[in-house]
Amino acid sequence: MTSTATDPSTSTDRELITARHLINGEWLGKAGTERTNPARPGELAALSPSGTAVDVDAAITAAEAAQPGWAALPAPSRGAILITAGNLLIERQTAIAEDLVREEGKTLAEAKGEVKRASDVLRFFGSLGWAATGEVLPSGLPDTTITTRREPLGVVGLITPWNFPIAIPAWKAAPALISGNAVVIKPAELTPLSATHLARALQDAGLPAGVFNVVHGKGRVVGDALARDPRIAGLSFTGSTRVGLGLQEILNARRARVQLEMGGKNGVLVLDDADPRKAAQVVAAGAFGLTGQACTATSRVYVTPGVRTEFLEALTAEAAAYTVGDGLETGGPEPVRMGAVVSRQQFEQDQAAVRTAVERGATLLHGTYDGDPAGALFFPAAVLTDLPFDDAAVTEEIFGPVVTVLEVADYEAGLAAINDSRYGLTAGICTDSLALATDFAARAQAGVIKVNRPTAGLDLNVPFGGVKDSSTNTFREQGRSALDFFTWGKTVYTGV
Repeated sequence: MTSTATDPSTSTDRELITARHLINGEWLGKAGTERTNPARPGELAALSPSGTAVDVDAAITAAEAAQPGWAALPAPSRGAILITAGNLLIERQTAIAEDLVREEGKTLAEAKGEVKRASDVLRFFGSLGWAATGEVLPSGLPDTTITTRREPLGVVGLITPWNFPIAIPAWKAAPALISGNAVVIKPAELTPLSATHLARALQDAGLPAGVFNVVHGKGRVVGDALARDPRIAGLSFTGSTRVGLGLQEILNARRARVQLEMGGKNGVLVLDDADPRKAAQVVAAGAFGLTGQACTATSRVYVTPGVRTEFLEALTAEAAAYTVGDGLETGGPEPVRMGAVVSRQQFEQDQAAVRTAVERGATLLHGTYDGDPAGALFFPAAVLTDLPFDDAAVTEEIFGPVVTVLEVADYEAGLAAINDSRYGLTAGICTDSLALATDFAARAQAGVIKVNRPTAGLDLNVPFGGVKDSSTNTFREQGRSALDFFTWGKTVYTGV
């Protein structure tokens, strides 16, 4: 590791685009990994270091030393720091959002919304520093009082993805920090600057050195070292199911706590009593917003016969309205509603998913699988139909702006199709029937249910997580329930 006296990663000035490790309050590491703008071929978006196991060890050592002092600080004082950091993110919102667009590709409006979300998360969990965390319970013994306490795990690891590169680090770090833990985070390689902005806000808000540490690098190096270090008491991960289940094996082997938020293949059921245009808007927002690069995105739709034709026409029109382009270009006759795909690998994955589906007999109502992946990574919204239920485009996560539409005979057949998936993150229904909406909420096998609302989009004050291969289904993220993963319970008997 090499230290930098004047570090560009601590500035929101666009001329300074280098991210570095943050270890024990110092910005360290030689930045040699280049990240280019997916919307502007050849334009440098960021530089970052490629961390090693040595960097992870140093970060964990710093966190372990800083954690007791942080936990001893009164919770309201910890909360005040988080709230201040949230306020700083809003002050820097435009500059951070522009960096986020250059790294990740989404539109500026989406990026600004994400920065605000990160700010709100910090302020929400900061406010919990003033909230009661234990209980006073009656005892069957005379002259005895029972109380409960929540204690921090100690040092926790966070591994976060590129699709929400500041919001997800915030919603994992905030409950960990307010609970008194110290953090070591490995951000996604594709989006190092977003995590740098979060770290800078926390540092500028007065977070003590060593409490929040950042190590950039490859998952198989940095992530693996985090998972295997016995000083990491818990690891929270968001990413692919394959990687998540591998991490779970490592953490389970040493009986450490693990939280996984993984893949999704989220379905929406559209019934005959739904307004087809409104249903199409709901599906399009869930499928094409954020370039379809969300684990909660709508990717399969089941529609009953009476509304099928009108719904497909409306959905095709909605797809055409999602003009794709550079997320920083906010003017022009056709405003950009969908940004670039994050990487060449993801672009080619989207292409292959649509192309092979068409080769297998699917009808492509909107979109294309042409395009040069060496150029700007713009991929138009794709609507596929006339597929068998077990087709790969229907069953496997694509993680792009691609949605499949299939016909089902009735509500029961649609519900069965929704549940016929290895994933169970979000599920939706479009209907005017309160009875069917209520039944769907009870019987759909997903952690989040949306009625006449897009599957993507979450409130920060409520629990979030899935079932099946979408989640460990033990500890939820967001809301007060997020504190459960980062703490352990203690029961205290006090006699007079």
